[in-house]
Amino acid sequence: MTVTKDMTIGELLMMDRGCAVVLMEAGMHCVGCPASAGETLEEAAAVHGFDVDALVDKLNAYFQNKNE
Repeated sequence: MTVTKDMTIGELLMMDRGCAVVLMEAGMHCVGCPASAGETLEEAAAVHGFDVDALVDKLNAYFQNKNE
């Protein structure tokens, strides 16, 4: 599985709720908000002021480490 910046937060959380920790560490503390579920990672990054590419890298590393 590869995370991309056009994936929604809802999609990620349905695949693995553990990725919420990665999102919160990046500064997105509202992962439980119903509105955030429909946001893409790119949209969330723009709203919260963080680097979407760095977040995608962290999420992909999370899933890679989990599968090893």
